[in-house]
Amino acid sequence: MAVNSISNSPFASPANEKDAKALQLIEDLTLNTDAVQHQVLSEILAQNADTEYLRRFNLHGAVDRETFKSQVPMASYEDLQPFIQRIANGDRSPVLSSKPVSEFLTSSGTSAGERKLMPTIKDELDRRQFLYSLLQPVMNLYVKGLDKGKGLYFLFIKSETRTPSGLLARPVLTSYYKSDHFKTRPYDAFNVYTSPNEAILCLDSFQSMYTQMLCGLIDRVQVLRVGAVFASGLLRAIRFLQLNWQQLSHDIRAGTLSSQITDSAIRECMTRILRPDPDLADFVVRECSADNWEGIITRIWPNTKYLDVIVTGAMAQYIPTLDYYSGGLPKACTMYASSECYFGLNLNPMCSPSEVSYTIMPNMGYFEFLSIDNLGNSHALPSLVDLADVELGKEYELVITTYSGLCRYRVGDILRVAGFHNSAPCFQFIRRKNVLLSIDSDKTDEAELQAAVENASVLLKKWNATVVEYTSYADTKTIPGHYVIYWELLVKDSSNVPSNDVLNKCCSAMEESMNSVYRQCRVADGSIGPLEIRVVRPGAFEELMDYAISRGASINQYKVPRCVTFAPILDLLDARVVSTHFSPTLPKWSPERRV
Repeated sequence: MAVNSISNSPFASPANEKDAKALQLIEDLTLNTDAVQHQVLSEILAQNADTEYLRRFNLHGAVDRETFKSQVPMASYEDLQPFIQRIANGDRSPVLSSKPVSEFLTSSGTSAGERKLMPTIKDELDRRQFLYSLLQPVMNLYVKGLDKGKGLYFLFIKSETRTPSGLLARPVLTSYYKSDHFKTRPYDAFNVYTSPNEAILCLDSFQSMYTQMLCGLIDRVQVLRVGAVFASGLLRAIRFLQLNWQQLSHDIRAGTLSSQITDSAIRECMTRILRPDPDLADFVVRECSADNWEGIITRIWPNTKYLDVIVTGAMAQYIPTLDYYSGGLPKACTMYASSECYFGLNLNPMCSPSEVSYTIMPNMGYFEFLSIDNLGNSHALPSLVDLADVELGKEYELVITTYSGLCRYRVGDILRVAGFHNSAPCFQFIRRKNVLLSIDSDKTDEAELQAAVENASVLLKKWNATVVEYTSYADTKTIPGHYVIYWELLVKDSSNVPSNDVLNKCCSAMEESMNSVYRQCRVADGSIGPLEIRVVRPGAFEELMDYAISRGASINQYKVPRCVTFAPILDLLDARVVSTHFSPTLPKWSPERRV
């Protein structure tokens, strides 16, 4: 096709013929949203017709929407878990998918404290690669000249384990980075990274980060964009530079690699990259030894055009800190994806964070939407809205049916319809359902927090003390961020109050009670700092209620919020803190799942 064949669309200036084809494909898909969705559902139902799961609903080979909607109920992870566990244990019959499950993708969401296992098939890797292939053609419309430099992306793999039957279980990005799609990707001038594969694929997070930062400094003038998956990850990289710039500058000056880096693949590849560069070393020392780190990203990487990070949902809390370190560079949120399915992309990636919306690509799976008015109904068959029929301004929970065998699965994401691209809706990500606290990939809900408080408060019984009230917030002013829990204690004997050591142990007990994703972030990733308990004086929560009532809350309906973000409330509580305590040890964590 000709490069100018999409001249009447918003994609009127593709960078090249390859981009033009990708943009035209986006147009074709979004102009025919409902027809593509009909085809996708038909393909999924035909492919998986003989699976044990679908046979339960007596579809008798039907592949039409009407039969599917009337016969197949929505499902939660707990509904599917017995089937998933059978596959994990070695059942090779067509339980959920007619095609063999190739591995399990571990979700950041948890069930019974463990990461959820999402079955996937080999074909899904091609679908994920398809969505990745659309990102750069869209970005090239907004930022010119990205083929003239490199991207400094901090990318990491995480621990993987095996199920009892030997199938791998690992995060979706680990699966992608370790696949040939990524490792042997063809050269593309628009997608050149400063980080060598050897660094990205190193499981040791320190060695990986050190090498990626070192390569980013060596290529500082060529860097045109800086990114990580989440905003929190990019801030951890900046903190890493603050802590390690002296050793990094030493390596640059000498052209040698620190003895702390023992990974043989990294050491071998760095012999081709490292050369003595005293001038660059002096520059790094000069910039990093200064007290003021405001704008450090553009000072060290002066040609950076934008930051490529997710700053929607819980990550929005990091925007002010990113602005401080980057001098207010644009923040591009490019795609919307999960372990269950890759969904879509942002067709206006340089918009402000508050305006980010994602256009779901209708060929990625079959998508339905449950109005938030029906969120309490888990198993009945309320009327779910099809992708092409959602209404502008309304909020929905996303429900998906995938080629891998998830049928009408409730993802837990709450989305708002912000507009349309052709006939495909564009959604703003609002929140994860039921999530109370989040720093990185962790998601802690109210029940988990309540259980953690209860487990920790057991340590107070010896002192005849109890937790009478509590609330929490995610403190992201520190790097890494950490959970802060406000406790009001009832101490019945003022001469026998819990010691500082006991309250520190309460912090540790809370961390031990958290789910495996939180504990992995603390132990393996270092992306969450030690949990903090701030003890407030007696009566503080009554004052909090008085404040809420003064702002219009009903005294009859008032409940203490289990998470607070409103600055005046945080100020009120912090003004009443009488002691602060931190977890002195790391919680226990292992990549092995509990059986």
